Formats: sequence, C-alpha cells, structure tokens
Amino acid sequence: MKTNSPGRARLRAAALLACLFVLVGCSPHMYDAVPAVHDAKRAEVVGSWLCVDSTEVAFQPDGRAVVSLLDGKEFDFDDGWRLSGTGLWELTDKRTGWNDGQHVRLTLTSRTASATRAPDPDEPLDTPGGNGPAPETYTWTFELRRGAGEQLALYFFFGDPDSRSTYVLNKRQP
Repeated sequence: MKTNSPGRARLRAAALLACLFVLVGCSPHMYDAVPAVHDAKRAEVVGSWLCVDSTEVAFQPDGRAVVSLLDGKEFDFDDGWRLSGTGLWELTDKRTGWNDGQHVRLTLTSRTASATRAPDPDEPLDTPGGNGPAPETYTWTFELRRGAGEQLALYFFFGDPDSRSTYVLNKRQP
C-alpha cells in the first residue's frame, strides 16, 4: 500500500514554503508589480494635496511647490522628521521610482521649518541608529495610481519599501 501520494507531497511543500516566508520575514507580495499610470496630465497634479497630520503639498502650474509637514520616504520616514518649505516639481516619464509609469518628482530647495512626528503607540521609543537630523533639501518621488472614479492619487513607500506601506496624498476637492 502506497503511503506517499503526490497530493501530500505538494501539501508538505506548500507548508514548508509558508514556514520559510514566516521565518525569513518575507511578504509573498513584496515583489508584486507597482501600479503604473501613463496618462496623467500636469493639470491633474496642480493644486493642493493632503495627507495625515496636517501634511499639505501645493503644486503650482509654474513648477513651484509649497510643502507643509511632509514626512521622509522609505527608510527616512523612520527618522521621524517632517519638512516644510518651497521647491520645484515635475511630472516625468523617466524611470525614477518603483514602476515604469509616470512619477512626480518634488525637490525641496528651501526648508523653512522642520518638525518631529509623534511615534505610534506600538513603535519602539529608541530607534536603532537614532533619528537623523532633518535635511535642508530633499527629493521625493511620488508614484501615481488611479482610484475610484479614475481620481489620481500620489504616494510613496515609507519604512522598508518591501513592506509596501504607502503614504498617500489625495487632492483637495473644491
């Protein structure tokens, strides 16, 4: 009588693979494609964009921008600083972010203020490596995606980019 069926072997292999993901700390979706937008127009970007804790970015038609309390992207987010000031922005087709679509590049050229974000209750009080000082200048690359009703949203990854945690800015509605 046969005791090892191909179904059981596949089940064991799937269980082993799941355990490896847990042990290694990998998300099975960490390498999924990032949505790409290819049809955005500058006029869609122009205006005020909002996020949590009073974050606001105003993209002006002439390529200038006003930034208020915008957090750092990717691992810089972990330092807890938030920047305010003025800068320049562009809508680009160059591959500068995590997808092959369009991006908005925002460069803060003149910092007028910086603040520190309050830690989440679950966040450890001492961050390994400590908090770095807020930079005088900084560049964000925003990914673009379309939500409900084809509304454009700007976002970047924060923390470990493999975790796919997104910091999303939505356009202020008139």
